[in-house]
Amino acid sequence: MKQKFTEIKFDKSTSEFQFDCIKLEDVLKKKPKDHSQFEFHKISFYAIFLTTENSGTYNLNFKDYRYKKGTLFTIPKDNIHKFYKSKAKGVLVVFTENFIVNHSNKLEASKIFLLFNEMLASPKLQLNKAELNEIITLINLITEEYTGVNDGYSPSIVRNLVQIVITKLFRIKSKENFVFNNSKYLSMFLEFQKLVEQHCFENKKVAFYANNMGVTSKTLSNVTQSIVHKSAKAFINDIVIVQSKRLIINSKDSLTEIAYQVGFDEPSNFFKYFTKYAGVSPSQFRATYQTI
Repeated sequence: MKQKFTEIKFDKSTSEFQFDCIKLEDVLKKKPKDHSQFEFHKISFYAIFLTTENSGTYNLNFKDYRYKKGTLFTIPKDNIHKFYKSKAKGVLVVFTENFIVNHSNKLEASKIFLLFNEMLASPKLQLNKAELNEIITLINLITEEYTGVNDGYSPSIVRNLVQIVITKLFRIKSKENFVFNNSKYLSMFLEFQKLVEQHCFENKKVAFYANNMGVTSKTLSNVTQSIVHKSAKAFINDIVIVQSKRLIINSKDSLTEIAYQVGFDEPSNFFKYFTKYAGVSPSQFRATYQTI
C-alpha cells in the first residue's frame, strides 16, 4: 500500500527530553519543508492545543471542529490532523509517550491514556473562564521554565507541571463524562478497544473478542453499553470505519483493493457497509478529502 500522509515524528533536536511548547500563531505561519500544516499529516506524539484568542477550524481524524477562545483539544498520538488558516492565537504543548510514562506511576500514566482516548470522550473541551485562567497560568509556568530557565532541574519541573495540567483536564472531563470514574467496566473496555484496533480487519464478530477476553458476548455488550452507550458490535463498527477512512485517504490503492484489506471478500459488501455506517460512500468520502 502506497502511503500519502506524511508522518511527523518528534524532532529530538528541539528538546532533549522530548517535549516542546509552540505558539499556535507560529505553527500557522511556518513553512515546514517536510509537510504542510494545512494538509493531512500523521503525528507520532501527543499534543494539547489551546486557543487563547480569536477563532478558527481544526480537523482531527477527518472531522472539522470549530474553536474559539478557551477551546482545548487533547490530540492522541498516531492520529491524522490538519489546520486551516486562521488569525487565532494559542499554544500547542507536545510531548512523547516516554516524556510522561517513563517518569510516572501507573495511575498517573493511565490518566493520560484515558484523557486522550477519543473513543471515551470528545477530544474537544470548551473551558470556562476560571478553567481557562488556571490552565493558562500553568502553561505560562511551563513556558517560562522551558524557554527561560532551562537548566538541569527544568525537565523534572516541566514534566511535573505537564502532569498537573493533564490531571486538571482529567478532572474537567470527568465532570462531564462519568465513564472516567466507572472502574467496574473501564479496564475491560480498554482491553476490548485495544483488541479491536489490532484485529478489526481480520474479525468483526463480537464472539471472537469475547472468547479472547474470556467473557461472554453479552458481558462485552454490557461493558460497551455502560461506557459508550452502544452495543459491542456497534463499537466494532465504529473502529472499522475510522480505520477504513484512514486507508481510503492515506492510500493510493483502488477502493476495491482497500475493500479486501479491510477484510471483505466482496468489495460491494464493503461499499454497502461503509456507506451505511459512515453516511457516505467510499468514493464520495475519498473525493471530499482529496479536494480539500
